[in-house]
Amino acid sequence: MPGTEVDVVVVGMGPGGEYVGARLAKAGLAVVGVDARLVGGECPYYACIPTKIMVRATDALAEAQRVNTLAGSATVEKDWAPVATRIREEATDNWDDTVAVDRFEQAGGTFVRGRGRITGPREVTVSTSDGERVFHARKGIVLNTGTDPAVPAIDGLAETPYWTNRDVVAVEEVPGSLIVLGGGPVGCELAQVFARFGASVTVVQHADRLVPADEPEAGALLAEAFDTDGLAVRTGLSAALVRYEAGQFSVKLDSGEALTADRLLVAAGRSTDLAALGIGTVGLDGSARRIEVDEHMRAADGLWAIGDITGKGAFTHMSMYQARIAAADILGEEDAEVADYRAVPRVTFTDPEIGSVGLSEAAARAQGLNVRTGITQIPDSSRGFIHKVGNKGFIKLVEDADRGVLVGATSAGPNGGEVLGALVVAVHAEVPTKLLRQMIYAYPTFHRAIEDALNHLS
Repeated sequence: MPGTEVDVVVVGMGPGGEYVGARLAKAGLAVVGVDARLVGGECPYYACIPTKIMVRATDALAEAQRVNTLAGSATVEKDWAPVATRIREEATDNWDDTVAVDRFEQAGGTFVRGRGRITGPREVTVSTSDGERVFHARKGIVLNTGTDPAVPAIDGLAETPYWTNRDVVAVEEVPGSLIVLGGGPVGCELAQVFARFGASVTVVQHADRLVPADEPEAGALLAEAFDTDGLAVRTGLSAALVRYEAGQFSVKLDSGEALTADRLLVAAGRSTDLAALGIGTVGLDGSARRIEVDEHMRAADGLWAIGDITGKGAFTHMSMYQARIAAADILGEEDAEVADYRAVPRVTFTDPEIGSVGLSEAAARAQGLNVRTGITQIPDSSRGFIHKVGNKGFIKLVEDADRGVLVGATSAGPNGGEVLGALVVAVHAEVPTKLLRQMIYAYPTFHRAIEDALNHLS
């Protein structure tokens, strides 16, 4: 089919796609970036950045309410308006991506607004408001299309004005009550945010615990924190029926229990439609849940895939990591790094924070490793930090005893995501646990609990 000749077409301009496109363009390649949505992807407009503005606000509320215990007296009046304004004006430019588009084009790329699909080897057809445009990529195509909020097939749900994460970041007022379907990181973060701003919140989680991808101890810690914040949690249950009448949601659980609330947030994971990308035209399975890639992010001849659609973790840092590898491969750089997923970090920004890296204890045992674990609690009076940002937590280490190295770890508690940094280095570099025990850990710090956990390995 006639079309425009370029070097590379990047379909999906999330953080990773934007990085690949800009780097290749700066290297002198003719690059076209394609996206029907906002350049920058989910993170700056609907996920990481706006939700962390929400979390930061609730942390401030919680800290202010501790003044009476620590330093005197204070009166706290909750106001959502500054949060909504910061998200709209400072973080998202009112959900306008002009700055991001300009940044990409100033790097030398060409942006096309539209929905791209592969229509042949090294060929992308883009459906735009002005009709279809066809691009032929001499070097190849990079896919970074991300994922969408998954919406479970619950009777009646589709006919209601439910929220997903894309809706909730734009709310102007805190609802009086909220039901959250999903107890993973997104559901837990947002549930705690709205509860701390005064909403009556119930979390419904089909698994038997919160944050089920993390250690069981993390789910138990969050459940305790939620109880303190007044959140109701229903685990091991699913919604069977949803109705919306007279401004109220009614959710019937499979146990028969009925819940009502002003609003309903669906936080049930992510999904994607690979068939719509046309990957079948290059021999890939459009019905698959992810695109398989090698250590250079190659999915097929002349095709690279990065980010959520590779199934290696729906994190901005994963997309950027894979983008760096794909760009180096396309440019033919010598000694380019290859993908290594043994130390993938993730953080749930609740209070307390849940930071994890590598394998959980269960995952390590499932791989047949000779596992030793060490766990230490961060007590209520932890090192003089009582009531700082949350006063309970733990460090859990997972060791491959045959090799004497950590293969996984969890840092849960105050500043859990920051403490995780040391554990990420330990897992990634395969630092011997014997050497970790010989380190000096500063006192009084939360990361000193790592030393205690090492001493409890058994």
